[in-house]
Amino acid sequence: MRGLRVRAALALMLAAVLALGIAACGGGSDTGSTTTGASSSENLIQSNPANGKVTITVGSKNFTEEYILGEIYAQGLEAAGYNVKKKLNLGSETIALKAIKDGQISGYPEYTSTALGSLFSVPADQIPANAQEAYAQAKAKLANEGVVAYPPTPFADSNAVGTLTSTAEKDNLTDISDLKGVSQNMVLAGSPECRERIDCLVGLEKNYGLQFKKFTPVDIGLRYTVLDKGDADLSIVFTSDAQLANSNKYTVLKDDKELIPAGNVIFLASKKVADEAGPDFTDTIEKVQGNLTLPVIQELNSRVDIDKEEPAAVAHDYLMQSGYIK
Repeated sequence: MRGLRVRAALALMLAAVLALGIAACGGGSDTGSTTTGASSSENLIQSNPANGKVTITVGSKNFTEEYILGEIYAQGLEAAGYNVKKKLNLGSETIALKAIKDGQISGYPEYTSTALGSLFSVPADQIPANAQEAYAQAKAKLANEGVVAYPPTPFADSNAVGTLTSTAEKDNLTDISDLKGVSQNMVLAGSPECRERIDCLVGLEKNYGLQFKKFTPVDIGLRYTVLDKGDADLSIVFTSDAQLANSNKYTVLKDDKELIPAGNVIFLASKKVADEAGPDFTDTIEKVQGNLTLPVIQELNSRVDIDKEEPAAVAHDYLMQSGYIK
């Protein structure tokens, strides 16, 4: 029963995070967010009856990871005593931000790279790979829009170069720089727009000095299929992909020059709502994301995308395993 195995795997991951105080993040950067190894009773979110007077509507964009994150924040805030509603299928980031400004939602989870690149048109080569630097820029720009940006998650969902582990072992590949001298014999797969993106083909050629035998444009849903079928040697993947959970089949090459923009999650909220909600709002948001390391979010995504579990149930299990709720 894979469902039982993945739940056990999640419990082991969270136990390790709690015991060791480890918080991972993308782009080789430290978000500064760590878990202290507190006991489950100390982690428990306390319900404050006064919060029941405040209605919080949590939104999300329309893909698996966002659904899970939306549920984690919503269920955590509900545990803190807030009257919580959900709109977890908003569409793009521009729609979600407009929903905050129009008062349709109180807040939603966004990514630092997306906030800067899509919402504020910052060129990809000017978006920091360091999570805290990217957060500081996004926070300042969003504040001008009347939106509060909360500190980033430990994990980052960023572009990455993936390959079969057998290929990585054969060619001694650990970092992207290790592709120098072998990439010219390799086929790289990526989305069609990868050709023009600095965090994709353009950046690999310009910043890493790589040349490839061929670039093959593929649908995003086929980014691992092309590796499995041998149609590509390398593929542009996302660091938090479900396929990477508990799997030794694939290897993600380290962005050793730290040139790929940070994609850590930041919860965005209307300043008006945040002020009304008070300190429990901030405390809850920062608490429930504290254990979201890269292996944990990969596992949560896997349970939804591969095991076909419901995001609400997966989020609830995460919150319980972390000791945030009973």
